[in-house]
Amino acid sequence: MHADLNNMLEASIELELQVAKLYLLFYHKIPQDSDFWWNLMLEEQNHAALLRSIKDVFVPRGSIPENMVAESLDSITRSCVALQRWHQYFSASPPSRDQAFNLALGMENSAAELHFQRFMDKTPDSKEEEVFQQLNAGDKDHAQRLLDYMDAHNIGIRPEICDPAEI
Repeated sequence: MHADLNNMLEASIELELQVAKLYLLFYHKIPQDSDFWWNLMLEEQNHAALLRSIKDVFVPRGSIPENMVAESLDSITRSCVALQRWHQYFSASPPSRDQAFNLALGMENSAAELHFQRFMDKTPDSKEEEVFQQLNAGDKDHAQRLLDYMDAHNIGIRPEICDPAEI
C-alpha cells in the first residue's frame, strides 16, 4: 500500500506540474490573458508542492487521508501523456485564445483534477485533512474561475476545439 500511495502521489505531482507547464506556455503565447494564466500556473505549482509535502512528511507517518489522491493511477498517467502532447503541439503552433481556455477547462474537469477539487471542498474528517485544505484554500476551483473569466471576456465554451476526452 505504501508503494502504491507513493506512486499515486508522484503521478499526481507530475500531473500538477504538467498543467503548470501548459499554463506557463499560455502565459507566454496569449498576452491579453497573461495575468490569469500566470496565477493559475502558480497555483498548480503550489498544488504540486503541497502534494510533495504530503508525500515526504505525512506518508511515512501513515497519516495521509485515504481519499486524498485519485483512485486510478492509469487516469493520471493518461492525463500527463495528453498534457505533454498538447504542450508539444502548442509549442510548435501557438493556441488560439479559444483553444487555450477550452483545453484548460477540459483539464480542470478531468477525473484527476475533479477528485482533488472534491477533496478540498468536503468537510474535513481529520486534523490532517483540515490542514491540507487550509494550505490550499486560495488555490481551488479552477474550472469555475475559468468559466467566470471566459464569460466575462466573451470566450465561448467550445468542447469540440480541444476534446476533453484527450485529457
